[in-house]
Amino acid sequence: MRLDDYWGVGPKTRRLLTEQLGVEAAVGAIESGDVGRLVDAGLPHGRATRILRHAHGGEALDVLATSDTREVYKQLLELASEHAVTDDARDRVRILTPLSSRAAMVDRLDDVLAARDSWAALDGSRQEEALDIFARYDDADGDRRAAVEAALSLRDAGFDTGVFAVLADLDTDALEAALSALAGLSAETGNRVGAGADNRLDTLRAQLGTVEDMAATPGDVLSTVQSAARGTAELREELGRTVASESSVDLARVREAMPGQPVDARSFVEETLRTLADDLRTAVTDREAEVADRLSDVLAETEQAVERAVSAVGEIAFEVSLARFALAFELTRPELVEQRATGVVDARNLALVDSGVAVQPVTYAVGEHSLSVPGANRPPTGDRVAVLTGANSGGKTTLLETLCQVQLLAQMGLPVPAARAEVGVVDTVVFHRRHASFNAGVLESTLQTVVPPVSEADRTLMLVDEFEAITEPGRAADLLHGLVTLTVDSDALGVFVTHLADDLEPLPDRARVDGIFAEGLTPGLDLEVDYQPRFETVGRSTPEFIVSRLVANATDRAERSGYEHLAESIGERAVQRTLADARWSG
Repeated sequence: MRLDDYWGVGPKTRRLLTEQLGVEAAVGAIESGDVGRLVDAGLPHGRATRILRHAHGGEALDVLATSDTREVYKQLLELASEHAVTDDARDRVRILTPLSSRAAMVDRLDDVLAARDSWAALDGSRQEEALDIFARYDDADGDRRAAVEAALSLRDAGFDTGVFAVLADLDTDALEAALSALAGLSAETGNRVGAGADNRLDTLRAQLGTVEDMAATPGDVLSTVQSAARGTAELREELGRTVASESSVDLARVREAMPGQPVDARSFVEETLRTLADDLRTAVTDREAEVADRLSDVLAETEQAVERAVSAVGEIAFEVSLARFALAFELTRPELVEQRATGVVDARNLALVDSGVAVQPVTYAVGEHSLSVPGANRPPTGDRVAVLTGANSGGKTTLLETLCQVQLLAQMGLPVPAARAEVGVVDTVVFHRRHASFNAGVLESTLQTVVPPVSEADRTLMLVDEFEAITEPGRAADLLHGLVTLTVDSDALGVFVTHLADDLEPLPDRARVDGIFAEGLTPGLDLEVDYQPRFETVGRSTPEFIVSRLVANATDRAERSGYEHLAESIGERAVQRTLADARWSG
């Protein structure tokens, strides 16, 4: 492919990648999902990530129909990437996208859950041992040599089953030979043979260094040998012994470097050391070329083994990263169903779980699900649309976000935060949060965001929060009723949060009203909410709880009088009973 064929690669980016990597290498980096290489070439990390997302999953990115859906998607990737064991794995997690086929989703789910079970089977010390090896790999910048070292270290530590099973098939003899060659012929030194690769070369380099040092101070050398020599013959012998002793160069080689014609003593020393240094320098160059050729042959012979090791370590790190994400949030396999349904049992919002707050699991569903839940918590089946009502701060928006998380994770081939889940694959997820703006422009842009997907896509999931916030309540009820009807008529699924449920009657067939209820105040006068919706029941905002708290917390007499006036407006007895219940509980 040409670089221009990739999404996001315009003339400026093409020139940069061509100059820094070359066309073939740049295409290879994009095809392999190598974020690091694109960033090293000069692309901003975010842009490199977006290019790779489109390159590896562009056909399914239309699922992310709104900015709020895309925000949930990015949040999920950030949560998952926090559990990555290497930088490369983190980059691979961040370019995950929804998948375009149910078969691909099932395949990835199988891989992730098998990796989860394999990782979970290791005790804590074994997990730490593996993480230490990945950390060393990362510290070495994850190059080929580091990958071979990591593969061998994991094998030597006994990691060769489960998620590590691919390591059992590696040719360890070839990798050990390759490791020595990679250590000796490092790209970091311009493929100059490094120390330790060849004993003879190391000896020659040490000899050359000593002789060069001596050649830099010929006067000192002359003083040393003259003190023990009385004539020319003795000077020659003493110089030979001194140089051979200090540099470990063979005495015969030193003598061969001495000039044959008579010269003065200083010139004799200088010429001997200069000639000997030139001779050793040539010997080093010749030996280095010989060793480099030998190491290059080793690398050529072991290239396939090295590539398998590089691929294996990268794949294991990626799968372990997703396994750790699944374990950290107790994620489970969703059932990908053919029918139009999105349903969860005991679902938890990942953002809330990550924040450390206590989360009440919630059971909810729309569509033709078959979730069996004992008692009153079993969601009705067959309803395409639910109108969700209830108390302010009652978790309605959080429920929408949780359903969005479950749908996106399932379509990315990842496990979900629920005890059970049934998910029908959709073409589009329209998640629209409540936006506190009230003007014609916001209304128009919102309608342009939410209406086309449900009208045009074959399968759509609508998750719309407080539509009435963008226009006057009377007209908002009419528009929301039309949107609910459109969703039902389009065979889409939808959950619509609103305080206007009474104004939407009569709802179309296959639509219902659910409610979330505030149950009172805690002894600390916090609002106590049952976040589990009650099905086919209109929830109430129960403002008496809020007013009761304001009355109880008021410290100024005038302020308290104002809140008491509001209490009379909504029913003073209800407020007094709420306060009494809270105090009695305390």
